[in-house]
Amino acid sequence: MLNESVDALGIKPDGIYVDVTFGGGGHSKRILDMLGSKGSLIAFDQDEDATRNLIADDRLTFVGANYRHLQRFLRLHEKLPVDGILADFGISSYQIDAGERGFAIRFDAPLDMRMNQQQKLSAYQVVNKYSESELQEVFSKYGEIINSKTLAQKVVEARRLQPIRTTFELRTVASQVARGIEMSYLAQVFQAIRIEVNDELVAIQEFLEQATTVLKPGGKLVTLSYHSLEDRLVKDYTRFGNFSGEHKKDDFGTIYKPYKLITKKPIEASFQEVKINPRARSAKLRIAERLEEITIEL
Repeated sequence: MLNESVDALGIKPDGIYVDVTFGGGGHSKRILDMLGSKGSLIAFDQDEDATRNLIADDRLTFVGANYRHLQRFLRLHEKLPVDGILADFGISSYQIDAGERGFAIRFDAPLDMRMNQQQKLSAYQVVNKYSESELQEVFSKYGEIINSKTLAQKVVEARRLQPIRTTFELRTVASQVARGIEMSYLAQVFQAIRIEVNDELVAIQEFLEQATTVLKPGGKLVTLSYHSLEDRLVKDYTRFGNFSGEHKKDDFGTIYKPYKLITKKPIEASFQEVKINPRARSAKLRIAERLEEITIEL
């Protein structure tokens, strides 16, 4: 949903915008096309491979870091406050198609799944070093796998014989206890491990809290989520100002309300787009506008 997400930012020619998931550069290029000569764009990506897609444009500042460091780097580059932020969560199409990175089910590759190649924790460590109870929690919490206990037991049983080193070896183990549609089950397994390796949900929480502090009143927060765990965080924070799923009063009977919801329900990809880009099938686009007054009386 390239057009829908960039259009939702309401680009001002001289505005300051942030693309916190640069990836292949598609969103950033479209934003730059809409900016004037005095506008600026700050793009984040922790994946070193994203630098291959950098755009030669003086209005672009690239930050090779996770979006959980949003506020610090905007302050460093003197780009506060900003007019809009775009976040395309989850794994990028490039990362999926780079078989050697170990993200995709369809490629036989070393168990890696690190978005930041400099970090130590990889999928290999999660699969081979986590305890059975830790694995069960990862599968249940991040993959919503209904037989997470059985799967964790099977992984521990298999690695006692020899380490599970590749994606296909992991597939073979998980397939033995798969429930429902096998490929969907395996996708949930890989998703759970990937989220654990990259600490994705905590990073999203930290990003959302910081986005509120760096956006100008009237500024837009535009997010694309690809599974319910991501989307729930965005929905709860933009609606309630926290991740509990309910309003919280202070001692004076007021609640924290940082955003006006432009989309009450998420926008989903059209049938035509899904035909061209199957990954868009699960995308949920949410748009929120930063309020000037962040507390209201109940």
